[in-house]
Amino acid sequence: MKRKIIHLESIDSTHLYAKRNHYEFDSDVVVIVAEEQSSGIGTNGHTWHSNAENILMSMVYKPKCKAQQLEGLTIHIAKVIKKIIFDLYSIGLEIKAPNDLMLNGKKIGGILTEISTRGEMINSLIISIGFNVNETNFPNDLRNIATSLKKETNNEFDKELIIENFINRIEDEILNTI
Repeated sequence: MKRKIIHLESIDSTHLYAKRNHYEFDSDVVVIVAEEQSSGIGTNGHTWHSNAENILMSMVYKPKCKAQQLEGLTIHIAKVIKKIIFDLYSIGLEIKAPNDLMLNGKKIGGILTEISTRGEMINSLIISIGFNVNETNFPNDLRNIATSLKKETNNEFDKELIIENFINRIEDEILNTI
């Protein structure tokens, strides 16, 4: 599978960037990773708080399947991420359906999936992931409901290692199967 990674210092949203540009991508998988987002988006139009200490990424894939075959995809991705964090750090995340990852009762990550279709066939699949890694200072409105790996453990984590695992495992365990 041919992969291209686009690193951006600052962007409105990796998800919106992927939506605007997916027709131009010529690789099987395009990964957009940003250090900061000014307008990160979550489910139902919610804002996703984001900064350089966290993972802000979107993956664009052009599957050769029908949209119905992607039912349950977001939960499947959540299970893969949960397993990655446990395999790397023995930290047990919980999944709050349909798309939230929780740690100690607080949100640590979210997954947003979106497809563009033509008839029954898919033009593109966008998988966006926001995951709080090393942030410890959340805005007042999020302080009691959001967390990060560092906030919960007082340890610094290798964000690049986690990103690499997210990309490889989502590609291997999900994208290669659809």
